[in-house]
Amino acid sequence: MRSETHDNSPEQSHQSPPTTGYSPNCNRTFGRMGVYLSTPKTEKLSEDGANDKLKFGLSSMQGWRAAMEDAHSALLDLDNDTAFFGVFDGHGGKVVAKFCAKYLHTEVLNSEAYAAGDLGAAVHRAFFRMDEMMRGQRGWRELQALGDKINQFTGIIEGLIWSPKGSDSNDRHDDWAFEEGPHSDFTGPTCGSTACVALLRNKQLIVANAGDSRCVISRNGQAYNLSRDHKPELEAERERIQNAGGYIQMGRVNGTLNLSRAIGDMEFKQNKFLSPDKQILTANPDINIVELCDDDDFLVLACDGIWDCMSSQQLVDFISEHISTEESLSAVCERVLDRCLAPSTMGGEGCDNMTMILVQFKKPTTQTKDASGAEQSADQTKSASGTERSEPQ
Repeated sequence: MRSETHDNSPEQSHQSPPTTGYSPNCNRTFGRMGVYLSTPKTEKLSEDGANDKLKFGLSSMQGWRAAMEDAHSALLDLDNDTAFFGVFDGHGGKVVAKFCAKYLHTEVLNSEAYAAGDLGAAVHRAFFRMDEMMRGQRGWRELQALGDKINQFTGIIEGLIWSPKGSDSNDRHDDWAFEEGPHSDFTGPTCGSTACVALLRNKQLIVANAGDSRCVISRNGQAYNLSRDHKPELEAERERIQNAGGYIQMGRVNGTLNLSRAIGDMEFKQNKFLSPDKQILTANPDINIVELCDDDDFLVLACDGIWDCMSSQQLVDFISEHISTEESLSAVCERVLDRCLAPSTMGGEGCDNMTMILVQFKKPTTQTKDASGAEQSADQTKSASGTERSEPQ
């Protein structure tokens, strides 16, 4: 089962294009201090799904924002053994978030590292791959197709004219870089998106994050952050930004972005003498690998529209209070969104787009009754609990 956001919200008015990386679906000025509606849009896109190991619910809401720029993916069957979940919080436009929701999991699945069983390396490469794929004629066309209706039409027409034909494309492992056309020199979008994804295979959980969306696990009711919010004031982030020729002003990268890692935002990634992980802004994700145990209750992935309003522990407590009384996990998510929505735009918090995915681990139906078995289970829990708080490198 797969879920992606679809919305019909209008794009904000377009600004004059910058000299590099312009996409008609991106508003370079971003309205970063917030462009709000007179009344919030509280309609929610919600979904539930389950297999023999997991069940999930999700919900997203535009809220007070003038446009919906979040996207998400939820796949219980990336393959027979692996589930994939991701939240993508766009800024300056919705197209990069939607691009990630459409393509990031496919790049994970099709990578050589994934075939070799190295899920961490596969998802790490996929983050960088998003930036690569959004360049050139094909990247421009794909972003057009994810934009508003007039841009979708333009993308379709250019696809009919310029996309590789027949055997010319079949001989190439990757035809993205080979498509030619009037936008062959497109350097990528000026808008961007966070990405926080989780892959679950048997008892292994792999979390990858770039930006300030967050993944949290509840273990015996205790919240543990499995990702780190990438903010410019963090020492390692500040050092990279400054070494790449950038600066931090009022807590924002080059005075504009209030996060230090993201997919897209190609205007911050133009230094030809630096590798992608050393640029002012980078898509380089932190990777955290955790062994799950029987004490794990559920997993949450959410954009900062949630975390601005609730701490990790507050959210875990709120979910724990309602998860057994609501009819579905998506209903729990909807409760969280309503809880976070601000009554007005005066304060700022609770006025952002909101997206949340809740994944619940199904408990074994049979339990070992003998004392030795119970003692062994306790030892295993103790061992696993030593790994869940590992900090990404």
